Amino acid sequence: MRILVTGGAGFIGSQVADRYLEEGHDILVLDNLSTGRRENLNARARFEEADLGDFPEVEAVFRDFRPEVVSHHAAQIDVRHSVADPVDDARQNILASINLFELCARHRVARVIFASSGGAGYGEQEIYPAPESHPTRPESPYGIGKVTAEMYLHYYHRQRRFRATVLRYANVYGPRQNHLGEAGVVAIFITRMLQGGEPVVNGDGLQTRDYVYVSDVVEANSVVLRKGADGIFNIGTATETDVVTLWRELARHTGYTGPLKHGPAKAGEQLRSVIDPAKARRELGWAPTVDIPRGLQLTAGWYKKELADR
Repeated sequence: MRILVTGGAGFIGSQVADRYLEEGHDILVLDNLSTGRRENLNARARFEEADLGDFPEVEAVFRDFRPEVVSHHAAQIDVRHSVADPVDDARQNILASINLFELCARHRVARVIFASSGGAGYGEQEIYPAPESHPTRPESPYGIGKVTAEMYLHYYHRQRRFRATVLRYANVYGPRQNHLGEAGVVAIFITRMLQGGEPVVNGDGLQTRDYVYVSDVVEANSVVLRKGADGIFNIGTATETDVVTLWRELARHTGYTGPLKHGPAKAGEQLRSVIDPAKARRELGWAPTVDIPRGLQLTAGWYKKELADR
């Protein structure tokens, strides 16, 4: 199949593109390289540097490549940036997605797979772990953007007749995650521990997240393509890990011997976030295979080599 992967130079999108190439698909990566990295690009994939907000430029890509499937991973992923600049977040996460879905309809794309957010979309939960039926009450512009894009995708699926799958990711971590931004606490802690920095825990560190390893997320994208599944699926582990536990595990794997330091709590930060992947297990046959101790060990090992090779 011809598959267009937006955000395919980024942390998750590049590894999804790698898997699709391994499975024999023809891949075109579209990325504006605002956070994506050229070194993440697979040499066997075609690459177009473009912004989804530029409708004519992206339409030219559609005309040339004629994708059958679009895997939409391009996004502004920094929750704090979304709070500081909601207009820019909406431009990148809502308007750009509408542009993309409109092009998918015009150019008769058969399926769209959309990378959404579980934790940010559900907001403060009533049920732990949250199933897909849980109300979506996002408490950040980033979460609002993801939920809004899901609703637009539903409209295009129903009215413009292409098939659609939403994967609501938990907190994804693993190799290639960007450690320079505010997103990705695992990558930030590891690089600071390895480079002599000071990895500071916000608040008391008892806030929890559902951390899912990137290879499990990639497998979910592969399964959806093979099975042709429509609908919304949580892609998480149903396991909560608090930040202090995360810090201690990473200190062990990196050999960091500095003290555990706490900084001010971040205003509006969710206290608990964990999602239920039972539907994905039941309907897709997907389940996470990498637990948090093993995933952190693998991630720390990758960053050790990556930083040593620079």
